[in-house]
Amino acid sequence: MKVLVPVKRVIDYNVKVRVKADGSGVDLANVKMSMNPFDEIAVEEAIRLKEAGKAEEVIAVSIGVKQSQETLRTALAMGADRAILVVATDDVHNDIEPLAVAKILKGVIDEEQPGLVLAGKQAIDNDMNATGQMLAALTGWSQGTFASELDVDGDTATVTREVDGGLQTIKVKMPAIVTVDLRLNEPRYASLPNIMKAKKKPMDEKTPEDYGVDTAPRLAVVGTAEPETRAAGIIVKSVDELVEKLKEAGAV
Repeated sequence: MKVLVPVKRVIDYNVKVRVKADGSGVDLANVKMSMNPFDEIAVEEAIRLKEAGKAEEVIAVSIGVKQSQETLRTALAMGADRAILVVATDDVHNDIEPLAVAKILKGVIDEEQPGLVLAGKQAIDNDMNATGQMLAALTGWSQGTFASELDVDGDTATVTREVDGGLQTIKVKMPAIVTVDLRLNEPRYASLPNIMKAKKKPMDEKTPEDYGVDTAPRLAVVGTAEPETRAAGIIVKSVDELVEKLKEAGAV
């Protein structure tokens, strides 16, 4: 079984995001970029499936700018077997929308015929949380979202999902789309020897046109702004004073 893992190049989660002065978007100049953390978890899970003998090949795919090859090399260094880079834009500020990404991934699936797609539940830059669900709709495959546990057994997969009320366990037929949550695993660090080996692993370069997909945006960003600064708290000297303050604020 092949496992396909989409990965996205995003601003590193340790970086404090800056909004452009004109409010047109986020400033990406000289900003550290890395693999989306949820996608990193998906790569780790795919590698574990291969190590357990349940998968034969792990293929990482990224859709975006040419610099995304660095993200793919990270996936290869972790243990993916090969990579596919779909160069969909030259502008790092141009975020390919989920529907276009899902359509391209559908084209990759038609070519590669994987038995499982493992994806991050969402990207930390736009928080769309839509690509996996759209891909399942386009392929007609089973889907399990927000997975905190995954067990693949033959032609079925058991997925434990994180939902608002707690945990939900479902069984889906393969092939399937599974989007992963934070508690699924702890991604490994790529060792120096594996980083060197990753440079020799194959990486195919494609374009959206190869899959007959138009990536023209359907959404327009009206404005981008930083969250309002949180008001400072106050210190009270007694419980009675606390109750009075809460009454004044209409909290009780």
